[in-house]
Amino acid sequence: MFANFTFENPEFFWLFILLPVAIAWYFWKRNLQTPALRMSSIQGFKAKSSILAKLRPLLFVLRMLALALLIVALARPRTVDVSTRTNSTQGIDIVMAIDVSASMLARDLQPNRLEATKTVGEEFIKGRPSDRIGLVLYSGESFTKTPITSDKSVVLRALADVEFNTILESGTAIGSGLATSVNRLKDSKAESKVIILLTDGVNNSGFIDPKVASELAKEFNIKVYTIGVGTNGMALTPVGIAGNGSFRFGNRQVEIDEELLQQIADETGGKYFRATNNEKLEDIYEEIDQLEKTEIEEFKYTNYDEKFRPFALLAGALLLFELLLRYTVFRSFI
Repeated sequence: MFANFTFENPEFFWLFILLPVAIAWYFWKRNLQTPALRMSSIQGFKAKSSILAKLRPLLFVLRMLALALLIVALARPRTVDVSTRTNSTQGIDIVMAIDVSASMLARDLQPNRLEATKTVGEEFIKGRPSDRIGLVLYSGESFTKTPITSDKSVVLRALADVEFNTILESGTAIGSGLATSVNRLKDSKAESKVIILLTDGVNNSGFIDPKVASELAKEFNIKVYTIGVGTNGMALTPVGIAGNGSFRFGNRQVEIDEELLQQIADETGGKYFRATNNEKLEDIYEEIDQLEKTEIEEFKYTNYDEKFRPFALLAGALLLFELLLRYTVFRSFI
């Protein structure tokens, strides 16, 4: 909620032009009403100036102030309080399927493919406050990290915990990752169901054919956006494990089954993207964010609080005070 101070009829401020006209008229008329008498000497007329005579212009000042306040009152000053309430009229259920195989530690994206994916994915999740989001991880096999939920804090914590580990079977089971994601969404009642499947390799593991998984997605009216992650050419990729347990890196050719990812996207009504660097990956998620917009119904409530009354009352009080002074204290000077 926020409040603004506005004027409903600001055109009345043009009346302020009358103030200098009135002031000029006052001094011109005052000069006309001042009698002039030439004398050789005014020694006999010298007297102590009356304080009341000097204060008589106060009457005009009070009247001008009253006029200015009346003009402000006519402009109708008021405060406007606006509050909004939004309702999601078309929710979207989204599953983010992320490849966590060892090749996702390749350093062609900074600091590596997996960390870059987590960073961009976090911003994507934060930008979808009205949608339910789930998280599926896969390498040689797949599992659900987080079922679809509207609690973004749960999904964000789960995404932050994503890392490569040796518990999962090695390899890249694109079919299994897609099938697990479909299983998470098949019973969803949402108007729109979306899978964002990200991988940096080719399908070389798992027991489910990616084409079969894409047919299942199509059957359940699930749209799949596929993202191939990796630069064009060579990339510094894990090639082995040193004696201390850390990875040894070497340059390897980047191999992504773009034909398969394109086919999955086309089959389900989605779109295929290629992320060759961090900036491109960010652009891809921004484009998906724009393609899958949730319809929001916004209700706006406006409360007006009129503020002209204090100005009008003060103007009336000044006019009353001016009249009181004119016909009492300054009566002999009128």
